[in-house]
Amino acid sequence: MSWKVNEKALEQAKEFIKKGKVVTNSDWSESQPSTSDENAFLKKEGWDAYAKWFLAYNPSESEETKQRFGFPYGDFKKVHRSALNAVQQRAGQYGHDKIMKAADSLVKIIDKQK
Repeated sequence: MSWKVNEKALEQAKEFIKKGKVVTNSDWSESQPSTSDENAFLKKEGWDAYAKWFLAYNPSESEETKQRFGFPYGDFKKVHRSALNAVQQRAGQYGHDKIMKAADSLVKIIDKQK
């Protein structure tokens, strides 16, 4: 799989962080959106908005499929620091250095605002 950094998602995450739309202390395994949450968001907002909540995409997957998007960083309302930590760990584990660095850059912005 050749995951690519989703630049639009990275920019959206930075904007949300600047606006204070951040959860700094959460358990991502409990905070991440459920499948029904994802489906409701998709139905209401569409694929372009959905894609902006994932730090990476796989260009070999069809455009309007969930399989195309990976490494979520928030709950469709706020950026979760714990989600970014999960992205760093998973990206690092699988050698996706650019995605790991993108998540790290967002964590640094959050930490500077404390």
